[in-house]
Amino acid sequence: MKYLGRTIAAVSALAALVAVTGTSSAQQRPTLSFAMPGVPPVFVNVQALVANQEKLFEKHGVNVNLRPFDTGAAAARAVVSGDIDLSITPTGLLVNMISNADVDLVIIYGYEKPTWRLVSADPAAKCADLKGQPIAVDASGGARSIALTQMLRSCGLTTKDVQEVGMSSNGPAALIAGQIKHAVLHLDEAPTVERISGKKLNIVLTITDVAPVSHYTALATTRQKVAKQRAAYVGLIAGLIEATDFMSNPANADRVAQAAGPTGRDPVDAKRALEGYIAMGFWPKAAHGLNQKNIDAVIAVQKKVGGIRPEATPVTYSRFVDTSVFDDAMKLVKK
Repeated sequence: MKYLGRTIAAVSALAALVAVTGTSSAQQRPTLSFAMPGVPPVFVNVQALVANQEKLFEKHGVNVNLRPFDTGAAAARAVVSGDIDLSITPTGLLVNMISNADVDLVIIYGYEKPTWRLVSADPAAKCADLKGQPIAVDASGGARSIALTQMLRSCGLTTKDVQEVGMSSNGPAALIAGQIKHAVLHLDEAPTVERISGKKLNIVLTITDVAPVSHYTALATTRQKVAKQRAAYVGLIAGLIEATDFMSNPANADRVAQAAGPTGRDPVDAKRALEGYIAMGFWPKAAHGLNQKNIDAVIAVQKKVGGIRPEATPVTYSRFVDTSVFDDAMKLVKK
């Protein structure tokens, strides 16, 4: 399978990238470890991959080691345990972790626009028809699983009514191979599956069908880490800000496609995906991506669907969000 071959190649490329970013850093700069969700990494990570390739992190005084994790949930746990400095983790999951266990996590940058869609290889399948069916997600409680929970509610189902199959970011490959018929995919994954398989997917639901105001994922760390290495975190966010500007310039599309190699996308698919993500404003441009209306909507949904336990007090926006790191990063970029 060509797609599976590219997935293996992407993992190899990522391993090489991690080795390079871990060994070539100048000793005088502080170093942060950055967890990228998905093996291979999902497309949200292209921003960090571009910042790394174009040396934008180094420009702002920080070395960043990019490390792959199966899911954003696993990455967040690694931040809490001290193994990782920063993770990209689903906003809903972070809300639940803090509300239920009061873990020391804070978000400093975010991606407001979810791209989830529940797809089926069965052209006639509707939401209610998925009862009892296996559905590919990242992992139970992961980003795709949380999105699935929200989408299934529209037809009176819960994840207990279906069979969640944890596949990290390999749901597209499983659809292409015919190993599974239903999956939660990103915006860029569905067209790639269709092109390689030669078959049209049935978009059963999108997350915006059920949650027009929401928040996808965020960069999470701990207050203690920010206090100890504030300048490094500011430099990292500055690198991401400049990466978004770089990616938004059509003249850089080939360079961005090159940086996206670890995601498993070939250059054609990477550039097509880039156009779609830029058009929807997926990566925040000169903004922190932590709008309170969106964050509060996620908190409300997690309370409603049971992600936040009945006896727990939902986290507040002021407890959850720190935009001051972004503010300092913008000042650094403007210098």
